[in-house]
Amino acid sequence: MKLQMKDASPEVIKISLITAICLVGDSMLYIALPIFWNEVGLDSLWQVGILLSINRFIRLPSNPIIGWIYKRISLKTGLLIAVSLGALTTLGYGIVSGFLGWLILRSLWGIAWSFFRIGGLATVTTYSTDGNVGKTMGLYNGLYRLGSLVGMLVGGILTPIIGLKNVSLLLGAFSLLAFIYLFASFRVKDTNKQSASVNQTTRFSIVRILRGSYLLFISSFFISLLFQGIITSTLSPLIGYLYEDSIFFIGMIVSVTALSGLLQAARWVWEPFLASWIGSISDGVKGRLPIYVGSLLFSSITVALLPFSVSIYIWVFVCLLVLISATSLTTLTDAIASDEAKKTDSVTFFTGYTIVQDVGAAMGPFLSYLVITLPFGFPVLFVSSSVLLLMFAVFWFMHSKTQTIAKTKTQSM
Repeated sequence: MKLQMKDASPEVIKISLITAICLVGDSMLYIALPIFWNEVGLDSLWQVGILLSINRFIRLPSNPIIGWIYKRISLKTGLLIAVSLGALTTLGYGIVSGFLGWLILRSLWGIAWSFFRIGGLATVTTYSTDGNVGKTMGLYNGLYRLGSLVGMLVGGILTPIIGLKNVSLLLGAFSLLAFIYLFASFRVKDTNKQSASVNQTTRFSIVRILRGSYLLFISSFFISLLFQGIITSTLSPLIGYLYEDSIFFIGMIVSVTALSGLLQAARWVWEPFLASWIGSISDGVKGRLPIYVGSLLFSSITVALLPFSVSIYIWVFVCLLVLISATSLTTLTDAIASDEAKKTDSVTFFTGYTIVQDVGAAMGPFLSYLVITLPFGFPVLFVSSSVLLLMFAVFWFMHSKTQTIAKTKTQSM
């Protein structure tokens, strides 16, 4: 398995790496801020919790506004705004002290990420062909998520040595270099003309797009809720529930938080390779739906096994399989979305798509901690999630059969 960069658009690679650079500062905070919150003038840990989550909630109202803005500016301009805000917020972490100032910075990062996400997905759709959408989407997702891996490493290794503020200033400077590189090298395609060529008489609205792609949007909502919300927020307490606060693993004592961090960081290591490989396979003659249905079934089985106590080595193996399924499902869902976006106005489509994903990711932690407080909370949470994944597999299988029948009828005419 190797990184599928051959034939990928240089513009997609550029925006993926630039997004990764700007994402490092955000990801670093999830490791460093809960420990070094005194350094930036915070008064208590509850403020840390608000600061690490406010960016997600800001994205919910900002996504439609930013989608509207993208309709009136070029793709390059929107991405330059994203990098500018990303650099500004990261530099701000090294300058600003106090809860109010940081609340503003984290809100600005939420807006920046909306520009990144909508612009990045539109970039993939604009600069890919029908034959390489999956590979390009996998490459985009895998490369930009390297920023999360680097952010975790920087937060865990460099912050204790030089401090959170100095790390933020250093990362902010790198983000400014990304701005200069994007400004000088990114080539622009006229996405408005592309949209007009799809249908010159129809004005696409989010409501109309939702109606035509309801299964995709519902699936995307649940996949974001499960993998970005539920699993990310409950992995540490789940390990503590099943085992102990300190675990003997591969010959050493490992804390619950350390094991959780290592497991989630592992995903960012394989993501650039696995995501692009899965996306490339889905570009084949059989299409994406068979592998998508298979991924849903595989995920259903592995997620159902998560809340049960077995040997720690077996459990870690199962957890890694769950995270592999997360890579597959996220890549394939985004690739299917890109296929649909090519039929409509891509900016409008991805505005609605991003809103649905962000609502799912934001609801995940709230729903998780509501359920796990109940008797047998963890088994209820994960087994019910497994059942829903199985239901989606059935729905997508039926959808694929319907598409096959419709295609056969069209070819016979």
